[in-house]
This record gives sequence, C-alpha cells and structure tokens, in this order.
Amino acid sequence: MSPSTATSPPPPAAPAAGELTALEVEVIDLFVAATRLLGLPRSLGEIYGLLFISPEPLTLDQLVIRLHISKGSVSQGLRTLRTLGAVKVSYQPGDRRDHYVAETELKSLVAGFISGQMLPHLETGEARLGRLRELEASLGDALTPAQRIRLEKLEYWHHRARTLAPLAGKFLDFQ
Repeated sequence: MSPSTATSPPPPAAPAAGELTALEVEVIDLFVAATRLLGLPRSLGEIYGLLFISPEPLTLDQLVIRLHISKGSVSQGLRTLRTLGAVKVSYQPGDRRDHYVAETELKSLVAGFISGQMLPHLETGEARLGRLRELEASLGDALTPAQRIRLEKLEYWHHRARTLAPLAGKFLDFQ
C-alpha cells in the first residue's frame, strides 16, 4: 500500500448520550481502586471519579444516569463524600437542583478523611482499649506473656495513630 492510500484508524466513536468516555472510565477506575484500598464503597470512587474528571458540575440525576447506579446509592455516596469534604455543592444560576463538584486539593481530601474516617475510629478504639485493659486486669495470670505483648502492641499502634493523624494534616499545610 502506498503512503497516499494508507488510512489511519478511525477515531473512537463518541459515546452515546449518558455513556462514559474512555477517559472517564479510566479516571473512575483509578478512584474505585483508591476507595477499595481505603475500605470505602465502590460507589464513592465512581461518584468522585466522575465529578473529578467532569468539566462541569453534575446533578444527582446526571450521576445516576452516567454511572448506572441507583439514586439511593448516589444520594448516600454524595452525602458521605460531602461529610468527608471530597465533594462540594456548586450554585448554578437559574437551576434549583444541587450541582456537585469534586474537591481537588489533596490537603482538603486528606483532612476530610482524617476527620471523617480516622478520628471516629480512633475514638471508638479508645473505648475498646479501655475494655481490653479491664479484661487484662481481670484475667491476671491467665493471660499469656505473648497475649500481654500483643495488647501492649495494640496500645502502641493506637497511640501512634492518634499522634500521626494530626501530623498528616500539618504536613499538608506545607505543600
């Protein structure tokens, strides 16, 4: 075939109305993997990923249509993402519906995760450690040395997490 008759591959077909582009799929997949790593629901990664790559704010209904997930799941996901500080409501003149945009500053995302996810777990962990200390005292000699070491390790981990969580937020202030 001569260079003049060679044809380049056709451009990818535009997605049908409401369908995701290849770029959107890849970005969403990236955030789904991140939410799984953090132990959060897949839908949070899907919602955040689409909002992150979207050039315009999106409504709840647009998210439902584009992601093919239930209105209840999107509503709950948006509520969680707002609580974490990962999503904000954007005012759109002339439209009474809420429109959502992704928070794109790492500092805000990490601070939201720390305050919304880590600190509540650390607080409930404090109560659990208190119960473990009571159990340890009541068991006395029935506790093996290995079990005592493990309980000390749990307390150490908890102390480190409580120390490091605020430091992570301060570290991001320097970025």
